Amino acid sequence: MSDTGLRPAQLETALPDPVDADNVVYDPSPERLREFSSDLETTTEFGSPAYVSEQRSRCADRTKNAIDDEFDAADHEHVETALEYARTEEMVCLDRQVGRHAEHAYCCRYYVPREYGRIALGVAKLFEPAPEGADPDFLTVQVPDHEEIAIRVLPDEGITAVLGSDYTGEAKKSFLRLFMRRAKEAGGLGLHAGSKRVRLQGEDGDSRTVGQLFLGLSATGKSTLTAHGLWLDDPENAVMLQDDVCALLPDGTVAGSEGNGLYIKTIGLDRDEQPALYDAATHESAILENVDVDEDGTVDFDSDAHTTNGRAVVLREHLASADADIDLGSVDQVFFITRNPAMPPVAKLSPDEAAAAFMLGESIQTSAGDPSAAGESIRVVGTNPFIVGPEGEEGNRFRDLIADLEVDCFVLNTGYVGDNAKDVGVEDSVTILRELARGRVDWTDDETTGLTVPDDVPGMDIGAFDLIHHAEDPDRMLRELRAERRAYLREFVELDESIVDAVY
Repeated sequence: MSDTGLRPAQLETALPDPVDADNVVYDPSPERLREFSSDLETTTEFGSPAYVSEQRSRCADRTKNAIDDEFDAADHEHVETALEYARTEEMVCLDRQVGRHAEHAYCCRYYVPREYGRIALGVAKLFEPAPEGADPDFLTVQVPDHEEIAIRVLPDEGITAVLGSDYTGEAKKSFLRLFMRRAKEAGGLGLHAGSKRVRLQGEDGDSRTVGQLFLGLSATGKSTLTAHGLWLDDPENAVMLQDDVCALLPDGTVAGSEGNGLYIKTIGLDRDEQPALYDAATHESAILENVDVDEDGTVDFDSDAHTTNGRAVVLREHLASADADIDLGSVDQVFFITRNPAMPPVAKLSPDEAAAAFMLGESIQTSAGDPSAAGESIRVVGTNPFIVGPEGEEGNRFRDLIADLEVDCFVLNTGYVGDNAKDVGVEDSVTILRELARGRVDWTDDETTGLTVPDDVPGMDIGAFDLIHHAEDPDRMLRELRAERRAYLREFVELDESIVDAVY
């Protein structure tokens, strides 16, 4: 517990009432927020605003929270600096709601200097308005012009100070980090995951619903697969409920967080490959951040002139794949998206193996996290860089939840198989997801990998991806990988031994 003395019930007194504060413009319209940053805007060919920020990714190495990090007087001073700035300077304040679930919806109060209204515009389009008169559960103050970059989080108090960064992602994650923390406190688990609802029609005319979750870091295909319609025809359909963060609750419900919009990556965005995301990003209501836009408004999603971490805030109502709901009634299937070449296109996991996959969080580094290491192999527990509290406890909690709920778990490789680089394309991954939802995949034990892998997947030649045909020395590749994985998992002292022993 930090020494500020602030508690969630007292957040409304941390700063003066924004409605009455002379230095605060409270809950201005989107049009006015856009006016505040008009000098920084380039208007796109679609009529939407585009901005270029100084910071173009999260500053993970400058982020500390009072539970997991050594928090000294200087760290508390950073928090007080942000609060004092909000008391005295010209600010914009928004009250927005994260989540809709009856027990997991939170009022989030956000402050930013008026000239950075563009960041508040993004926050306003991502999250729904909070109920009028609601007291804040979480408070974030962002001061982009501070001379030092420092993101400081007081999880118990619900307060985040974002100093020295003008990146919209810092504002968004400040609230989602605490949303996930509260889910864990309630016996569930916050997940960096997309959620999807698949409705299928049986040959007997009966319909059934399959709930799917996708865990993966940025640029692994999480958004693409979550938003994909799986090539289903009416009356069947597959819809996206959440793209980024949700909460798995003990009763199997998956509570959503962002009710208004999504913060999507735009590099390489293609009309043919991702039609729903492309249409939403090119709608006049979107906000482009660090995307290459010419003076005449021409947008180039393939260009990395500013960064490979270009982003768009898009409204759910303009995303054809998005449903009106953000909560998933129950989850049936969980997918860990990886790009590890030692993995088959898909493998079925036991609860302990799934918990090991959760803890390993294997992927590739992207420009959203550490631009200097983009493309390198990376492991992030839960593919979630926003965990607060012991990470080993997260793996144990995940294993217990999916075992109690009898959820099927899979590792899904969206990269390539083996040294010879047998690509797993989007069409292959989508076919696998559709047939898994239908329950039409036959399984077998693979002697090479020791995993449970498909023996048959309708609509694709799954045998063409056999690791033994695409690796120069598959036994050595897997032996070294298992040794690395076990050594990594043994670093988490809270993690159950059965999960370490389940490494595949």
